[in-house]
Amino acid sequence: MKMNRRRFVLLDRDGTIIVERNYLSDQRLVELIDGAAKGLSMMREMGLGLAVVTNQSGIGRGYFTLEQLHLIHERMRNLLAGEGVSIDGIFFCPHTPDDGCPCRKPQPELVVQAATALDFEPSQCFVIGDKPCDIELGQNVGAQTILVRTGYGVQIEAEQSTNPDHVVDDLTQAAIIIRKILLTSDVGARLE
Repeated sequence: MKMNRRRFVLLDRDGTIIVERNYLSDQRLVELIDGAAKGLSMMREMGLGLAVVTNQSGIGRGYFTLEQLHLIHERMRNLLAGEGVSIDGIFFCPHTPDDGCPCRKPQPELVVQAATALDFEPSQCFVIGDKPCDIELGQNVGAQTILVRTGYGVQIEAEQSTNPDHVVDDLTQAAIIIRKILLTSDVGARLE
């Protein structure tokens, strides 16, 4: 592992950064979750890279087109930019669960694609999302995992259907947890 690589936060999109809309197909309905931009900004201030990794089976199901997906992502980027936040990359799987695709979360291929494009070590990442597939994705690549209680997160926490490293209310609290982890690991590295 190269120690000079920037660490990344890999984020689910729907229910984590933007309001869950169940097969969102209209960019006009893109809305940032309260506190999302603040949390992402805090992560940026720590020097972390930010990438979105998202299953978008609505394409494979015929609910929306690739062009509509790009418009949704453009709208999300614009809303975040308006809050002073940029995303390094967006990586998505357009396939349905029945396709057996290696890029569909929780399979690790989206992380491999992101790591190749953005030059980071997957096991040094933080993976944040509101569903079991997000947590399992992080576990599959050896990353720290954070379940947010936005989107489906409250329900998932109550069901205890996944075992994240941390559970927090939103991306702002996730940033606070990440800061603590980084400070602890930095102190440990200096003591060695």
